[in-house]
Amino acid sequence: MRKEQSQRAVSAFQDFLNTPLDLRLNRYQNDSPQTTVLSLFRDVAAQVPAYKAFLKEQDIDPASIQTFEDFQTLPLITKENYLQRHPLADLCRGGQLETCDMIAVSSGSTGQPTFWPRFFADELQIATRFEQIFHESFYADNRRTLAVICFTLGTWVGGIYTTNCCRYLASKGYPITVIAPGNNKEEIFRVVQELGTAFEQVVLLGYPPFIKDVIDTGKARGVEWQKYNIKMVFAGEVFSEEWRSLVGERVGSIHPCYDCASLYGTADAGVLGNETPLSICIRRFLAENPDASRALFGESRLPTLVQYDPLSRFFEVKDGTLLFSGDNGIPLIRYHISDTGGIIYYEEMLKFLSEWGFDPVAELSLVGQTSSLPAERGKQDAHPTRDIRGIHQLPFAYVFGRSNFTVSYFGANIYPENVTVGLEQPGIKEWVTGKFVLQVKENADKNRFLSVVVELAPGVEGSEEKTEAIANSILSQLRRLNSEFANYVPPEYQTPQVTLTPSGDPEYFPIGVKHRYTRK
Repeated sequence: MRKEQSQRAVSAFQDFLNTPLDLRLNRYQNDSPQTTVLSLFRDVAAQVPAYKAFLKEQDIDPASIQTFEDFQTLPLITKENYLQRHPLADLCRGGQLETCDMIAVSSGSTGQPTFWPRFFADELQIATRFEQIFHESFYADNRRTLAVICFTLGTWVGGIYTTNCCRYLASKGYPITVIAPGNNKEEIFRVVQELGTAFEQVVLLGYPPFIKDVIDTGKARGVEWQKYNIKMVFAGEVFSEEWRSLVGERVGSIHPCYDCASLYGTADAGVLGNETPLSICIRRFLAENPDASRALFGESRLPTLVQYDPLSRFFEVKDGTLLFSGDNGIPLIRYHISDTGGIIYYEEMLKFLSEWGFDPVAELSLVGQTSSLPAERGKQDAHPTRDIRGIHQLPFAYVFGRSNFTVSYFGANIYPENVTVGLEQPGIKEWVTGKFVLQVKENADKNRFLSVVVELAPGVEGSEEKTEAIANSILSQLRRLNSEFANYVPPEYQTPQVTLTPSGDPEYFPIGVKHRYTRK
């Protein structure tokens, strides 16, 4: 028996249960993130054999790292130079894999499976991210809530992790009941229809394309989503605000800032940040104002925008990519995950938006005068002047995703996000699933052209008229959103060549495989 393991679990659980969310989210105002991350470094350098060896290889004496400026000189760690070079146990504290009680698997963007051990206490700090969404967005502290886990179950990281975190919220006193059908659509329909009316709201948690497929297929079968006051939690992919509006409309959502939220996470260290009503409100403004978005992010595409707790996950930016440090089963110091993006502090963000004539806090205050969570189905909210949640002075992180998921065409970087918006326009969105494959190809004369293979929705047949309409819609959005495309690509080469395929096409859209939106 490991008594210290038991004590660690009890201490972490007591802290989670007894610390109010507001207090946890506001710690950042009083505690120094720089001091916290320095303490984590010293702990890892002393206790993790692999990191000791890593520092020795780099000829670094841990005692020489005294200040945050010293910390910033530490070499970055990656899967290649650190994780893949040491036995799994050596990556854990004390070189003991048994200090962790769970191992998950991720395939990552390369498809190579990686094992990620963690302990119960590691999950509790991630549970705070779920609590932030359920409390701040869904008001689940006083609404009977059914959480339906639609992530893949088994060894894969998403399903079991999410299930556990939602159960911890119930342990804290939230009236949340969890059920885990996984990515079995038939079981999801059964669960929602047989149990949904016993709750005041139903939360679907899963990957964005899968949740949309569940909603669309259910709607075609007569599932009345509006009956269940659907809320949604997403993870794993960047999506557009047009997509959020589209999916929201199909379930009866009237307050997009409060009815769904996306998580930014990795198998490496759980959830790093999450959308909040504030970040969604800001992102929706930027989606309507591409010039402001380009001025803020420096790109012709809209990234995921989240807020994060720097005491839990400490972000840095190097050469336009994100680094983070955080405690976990495998603690990570200045870990480089190849996600392009950046960080913006709260006051800096509000100052920028003010210069563009937008006040997101005032905007949310107006939204908050009506409820997204009716006290009784079909009746007016019982608390029309309730407190406005979802506004905390936490820093923002923006994430474009992996830089190698773009294609280059006439020197312009073409992003999948730009094409996505073209498929979500009125008159187009009913024909397609939202999945596509973007490529640059050559014709017989070796002239390059932009190819977009689009998956049709179940039961929809292709036609020349549909193909032309989809190509024109994609072209219109590329010109609107991507200034490089509009200026670099000669007009005669701008119109994409669209190919329509049936749903589940084995070459481009095989069922059960994580979809890739670009091919080189």
